[in-house]
Amino acid sequence: MQVILLEDVDKVGLRGEVVDVARGYARNYLLPRRLAETASPGALEDLRRRDEIRARQEARTHEEASDIAARLEQTVLRFDVKTGPTGSLFGSVTATDIADRLWSDHKIRVDRRKVELVESIKRVGRYEVPVEVFTDVEATLRLEVVPEGGDLAQMEALEAAARAEEEAAAAAAAEAAAAAEPEGAVEEEAWIEEAEALEAEEAEAAAEPAPEEESASEEQSAPAEP
Repeated sequence: MQVILLEDVDKVGLRGEVVDVARGYARNYLLPRRLAETASPGALEDLRRRDEIRARQEARTHEEASDIAARLEQTVLRFDVKTGPTGSLFGSVTATDIADRLWSDHKIRVDRRKVELVESIKRVGRYEVPVEVFTDVEATLRLEVVPEGGDLAQMEALEAAARAEEEAAAAAAAEAAAAAEPEGAVEEEAWIEEAEALEAEEAEAAAEPAPEEESASEEQSAPAEP
């Protein structure tokens, strides 16, 4: 079933894109939550007209793109968001959010599909996001995702708390892995090394001739007396 996304949906697409999804997923999730609308001929025509208008507002020459890229490099977008106690967002900041904010605050139009987010931003912090403005013209846009009603100091404190939480989780996982190691594994490894060393000594001893064999060999090689 084809639908037009009204919002960015993780692992599905960006707002304004026409995507194919399972009919049940559309009817039970996307449509009731107004995340998408059915891709009817009328809706597709409206989408085409909106895309044409946006395209006319975007850079059309290399020179225009270079000017826009220079402006983006000097721009810092701030998003005040609702967060949990460790800095996790109640929601996310998406490529479409960034493109919309650039237009509303700075009258810079970029294609949301050219905002190169690997995935939506879901934690407070500072971010650098590459933006493809035009062919061979790119810029790095800086973001500050700040707790609603807070400031950068609070954001940095939440970032530190999040890092500490991640480090503690990693340490706990390493400790659990060490505790799960079979008992006696170290002793068993030492025993194996000792057995291998003993086998090597026995093999070396077997390769050396016995004393009687050495004496007999010397007598046979001695010259006969006249």
